[in-house]
Amino acid sequence: MSPSASTPSSVEAGEIRAGLIAALFCYGVWGVFPLLFKLVDHVDSLTIVAHRVVWALISVALFLAIRNRLGEVRAVFINRRVLFALMASALFLAINWLAFIWAVTSGNVLESSFGYFISPLVNVAMGTVLLKEKQNRVQTIAIAIAVFAVLIQGFGLGSMPWAALAMAFAFGFYGYFRKTVVVGAAPGLMVETMIMLPVAAAFIGFVLATEGPGPIGDPLTYFYIIMAGTVTSGVLVLFAFAARRLRLSTIGMFQYIPPSLQFIMAVWLFGEPLGIYKLVSFALIWLSLSIFTWDSWRRQRAVPPVETPPIPRKPA
Repeated sequence: MSPSASTPSSVEAGEIRAGLIAALFCYGVWGVFPLLFKLVDHVDSLTIVAHRVVWALISVALFLAIRNRLGEVRAVFINRRVLFALMASALFLAINWLAFIWAVTSGNVLESSFGYFISPLVNVAMGTVLLKEKQNRVQTIAIAIAVFAVLIQGFGLGSMPWAALAMAFAFGFYGYFRKTVVVGAAPGLMVETMIMLPVAAAFIGFVLATEGPGPIGDPLTYFYIIMAGTVTSGVLVLFAFAARRLRLSTIGMFQYIPPSLQFIMAVWLFGEPLGIYKLVSFALIWLSLSIFTWDSWRRQRAVPPVETPPIPRKPA
């Protein structure tokens, strides 16, 4: 075998390096999102989500217009199956946004961290139920430990971590419906926000008519809300860029960055109490994820590597 067949070319290495930088940046931004939403915790969650929809739509539309890709959005609206799938994904994306923003603005960043930690395991469980995917004994043990961790929080604290569960299951269903259609991240996000726009605009109009501008009348507050929408679309575009250049196993390891950063901020920056039940629950989740990650790494090493062609580059 020639060296060029066994090692990546300089072009491929550059693409991989760019993908790693993009993944590190977008997952890092997701991890520090609570800092942004803490700046608008005096605004109710529904109002933040409604304005986030508007500005995410505006920013992603501008991005696609500059890249001359609005045709991909028009194509969605003439494909009924794709459109219905994105209508479902838009619903679950809205639920995920609302649960996350409520958790952060109400002083429950630990719960949002918990939700993102259990998200990969929820995806595996949903794959078993919805897609009839077979799970081995190690994966089943990891999921069982995660369920036990959730029950400890529920019984130990007197209430289930509903925001965390809503975030995890909503994002799981979001991924499931997006998996059923072939559409890019940016065009898909634009269609999803277009679907959410009528409800968001109606809510904004109702609030303005009945209560006036309220907290969003403050220019600095509204600037932070605009940033929430534009950053949302930006990191999703970066995620799509990274996903095309990195292996799924590599992307999977990055997904633990956001909840880890949120956990650190919740305890040491925001001063949220970490009682014994939460501590034990998080310890079990970390154990579960360690088992799951080890098993995924072990099974991947057992599969011979498959050479993939380099990403085509446009001629200069």
